[in-house]
Amino acid sequence: MLKSSYSRSSDPFLPECERKPIKKEKRSKMKKFFALLLALVMSLSLVACGGGDTANEDTSTDDTATEENGGDTATASDVEIAVVLKTLASEYWGYVKAGCDAAAADLGVTVNVVGPGAESEIEQQVSMIEQQIGAGCDAIIVAPNDAGAASGALASAIGSIPVLSVDTNVGIEGQTSFVGTSNVDAAKEGGLWAAEQAGEGANAVIIYGQEGDNTSNMRREGYQAACDEAGVTVLDALSGQNTTDGATKTMEDLLNAYPDQIDIVLCHNDDTAIGAMNACKSAGVDDMIIVGFDGNASAVDLILAGEMVKATVAQQPYEMGYQAVEAALKAINGETVEEVINAPVTVVTAENGQEYLDSLAAMQG
Repeated sequence: MLKSSYSRSSDPFLPECERKPIKKEKRSKMKKFFALLLALVMSLSLVACGGGDTANEDTSTDDTATEENGGDTATASDVEIAVVLKTLASEYWGYVKAGCDAAAADLGVTVNVVGPGAESEIEQQVSMIEQQIGAGCDAIIVAPNDAGAASGALASAIGSIPVLSVDTNVGIEGQTSFVGTSNVDAAKEGGLWAAEQAGEGANAVIIYGQEGDNTSNMRREGYQAACDEAGVTVLDALSGQNTTDGATKTMEDLLNAYPDQIDIVLCHNDDTAIGAMNACKSAGVDDMIIVGFDGNASAVDLILAGEMVKATVAQQPYEMGYQAVEAALKAINGETVEEVINAPVTVVTAENGQEYLDSLAAMQG
């Protein structure tokens, strides 16, 4: 360390009175004083430096936490996710909507759930998709009534925002994810159960959904596969238009075309199953195995009451809605999302119906 050549007596910036030599005894006292002062200053400096580092780290952590937590919250609260379902006028889609709404509340995002008055209203759904995209949503989730029509409406959003399908796969190139059930496998499970109940040599009819609907096509395929495997003859397959009234009319036509020949009715959904049951009752038929699809509480109530609706293939619509919104937010945030998110199914019968209803009630709070 270099010695300083500084001298108070020669310092031109000090007043003359302060440049005078300091007496020896005073110098000794002053030396002790300055030594103590220096030690104190150094001690305070060390504390300040150490404390400063700690304070900066804590502040940085707090700021980071504030930015991350507050930022995430702020970001989430600004996020708007559009959900266009097949319709809101059914129990099943009400469950999907409930799942979407629950996810919105848990994740702190805004979710706008819309749907046409009926699953047959394809043009209205297309218009809703276009409106939601035009309004500037951050992601869109669609359950298409017609995959081709929905694809055309969604084309402008691909590459700009996350595009997801729920329940029914749009299948458009560039889609972020599909959240739903393997409809072929699920329908096959329901069909095999019905075939087992009916026994060998049984005859079945299939009441499928909307013409051109992917879900309808896949469920019909699954039912047909089950009948082929079990040796059940499929007499006919007709559309029930996805409605109770439509299925009632279709079942009336089938009963007239195949009097006393039908043992099993395999239906696209629970509304269709109820329509088929109504037609059977009106025709005085009381010995029929009717299988629905979706696991609606109304259908399970009929099963437990011993009606002709004997089973329903239960999806998890609430969970599908929740997972779709969850996946959409992940995609918005740049996180990896699986291309297919599968939801399991259960064949609900008189044996497990009450347990299923209890779980459904608990899920909805």
